[in-house]
Amino acid sequence: MTNRIAELRKERRISQAELADAVDVTRQTIISLENGRYNASLLLAHKIARYFGLTIEEVFLFEEESE
Repeated sequence: MTNRIAELRKERRISQAELADAVDVTRQTIISLENGRYNASLLLAHKIARYFGLTIEEVFLFEEESE
């Protein structure tokens, strides 16, 4: 799963620390999300999407796995 967190954050000139505080996680969690090392829980994905005024699908891009 990829996401647009870094892109959205930079568009709005929000630091990683500001976003982390707003959604009640650590800055390290935001860094891990942006680098694709961590997938957000549904609750965290919802908080981040709400913060940006978007849907979860607009922030987090789900890629179908091919079999």
